[in-house]
Amino acid sequence: MLLGHRWTNTTTLGHIQRSVRVCLDLLWINENTQWRKPMSTAPFPCAVKASFWRGGTSKGVFFNIDDLPEWMQSILNSEKHPDKSQFQKMEGFFAAVMGSPDSYGRQLNGMGGGISSLSKAMVVGPSSLSDVDVDYTFFQIGVKDGKLDMAGNCGNLSSAVGPFALNSGIYRGAPDTEQANNDIETGSVTMKMRNTNTKKIIESTFEACKINGFWQYLELGKSSIDGVPGTASTITLSFLDPEGSKTPNALPTGNAMDHIKIGDQAIRASLIDVSDPGIFIDGRDVGWHTGATPEDLNADEQLLGRLEAIRKEGTKMMGLDPNVSSIPKIVLLFPAKADGLDISCQALSMEQAHKAVPVTLALNLGAACKMEGTIPNQLSKHLNHANTVIGHPSGTLVVGADIQNGKIRSAKLLRTARCHMDGMVNITKADEDELNFEDPEC
Repeated sequence: MLLGHRWTNTTTLGHIQRSVRVCLDLLWINENTQWRKPMSTAPFPCAVKASFWRGGTSKGVFFNIDDLPEWMQSILNSEKHPDKSQFQKMEGFFAAVMGSPDSYGRQLNGMGGGISSLSKAMVVGPSSLSDVDVDYTFFQIGVKDGKLDMAGNCGNLSSAVGPFALNSGIYRGAPDTEQANNDIETGSVTMKMRNTNTKKIIESTFEACKINGFWQYLELGKSSIDGVPGTASTITLSFLDPEGSKTPNALPTGNAMDHIKIGDQAIRASLIDVSDPGIFIDGRDVGWHTGATPEDLNADEQLLGRLEAIRKEGTKMMGLDPNVSSIPKIVLLFPAKADGLDISCQALSMEQAHKAVPVTLALNLGAACKMEGTIPNQLSKHLNHANTVIGHPSGTLVVGADIQNGKIRSAKLLRTARCHMDGMVNITKADEDELNFEDPEC
C-alpha cells in the first residue's frame, strides 16, 4: 500500500493550525497484480466527510447533508418518514459510524462513547423554508443494540448545529453585529434553525470571527457549564413555541397531574410536552432519594425496570408509541437539595440514569415549574419569576420560560460547544470481512 502525504494549513474555531492530511492515492489489489484507485480519498475505502462535536454535555458526529450518500439525501430531503427498508439502511449507516451494536457497551469500533449522551449524530443542510436558515435532523443510536431512533430532538447537541453550519458553509449569512478586537473581526450570529424531528424552530445566537475572509464559530470565551471542564463562548438557544413537540399541546391528557397504574399501585405523574415529551414523578414515590448517584440508580435493576414500566404506561396515556425508547423520558423530581436551587432532578435516558440532564427535558421541566397544578410546580421553590434553577447530578442548569396568558412563547438556556475533529469517518461495518469497491455507499 502506498500513502501520499500532503501538508496543509487549516483554520477552525479561530485557531490556525498545522495539520497532516494522509490520502490513500493508490491501493494495491492482489488479484491480477494491478494498481486500482479506491472509492474514497480517506485512509480507508469507505468513508464520509464528517465533523465530531461536543454540544453542551453531549457529543456527536455531524454531517453536511450534501456529503452523505445520494440515497440518504433523497430520504431526508423528502421530509417523509422513511419506510422500513429505508430506515434499516439508515440504521446500518449510523450504527457503523458509532460502532454499534456492541455487546460490551463501549463502541470501540466507532465514534460513540458507550453511553446514550455520546452516541448521537446530526445531519444539517439548508432549510426548505424561506424564513429559516438551516434544517437539521437528530439521530440517537443504541449503544448495545445499534437501534436507530429519530423520534425526538437533542437540546445539548442542538447548540453545535449553528456553529457547524457556519463553519461548513451551509449558512452564509453575516453576523448581526461586527467589531474589531486586536485586529481580529468578531461578531454575533443569530441563526434560525428547524429541527425536522419535532418540526420546531430554535434560534441560536453565538460568537464568530473572520479568518482568511470567512466567518467561523469562535469557541474561545469565558462561559462554563456544569458537567464540562474549561470555558468557551456562550451559545444561547431559544426554543420558539415549544408546546406540543410530538403531541397536540403541552398537556396531552388535559391534566396537570395524572395517576399511572402499575400493578396495584398508582403513581402520581405530570405528563408534559414542551420541547420534548417528559414524564415527571416525585422520586420519593418510588422509594428513591436525592442523595443517590446515577451509578447507584443504574445498579438497581429492579427500580430501573419499574421506572421503564411507568414510562411505557405514561407514554400510552400521552398517545405516543411505548416501544420508542427515546421519548418521552422519565424524570425523578425532588425538593431542592441545596440553597439557590428551585428543584432537583434525576433524569433517565434510554433506560439509564443520566449523568446531567437532557437539555430539552430541562426546558420542559423549567416550563412545567411555572404550570399550576403540576408536580414540578408543587416541588419548585419559585425563586425567580422567569427562570428556574435546576439541580442535576453534575451541577445546575438555569432555564427561562416566556409565558404569556398561559401560553409558552419560548424556552431559553445557555450552552457551549467545541469541534473536536473535522475530516472523514469510516462507515465500514465491523462485521464485514471483504471490500467491495463497487459499493455505491462507499
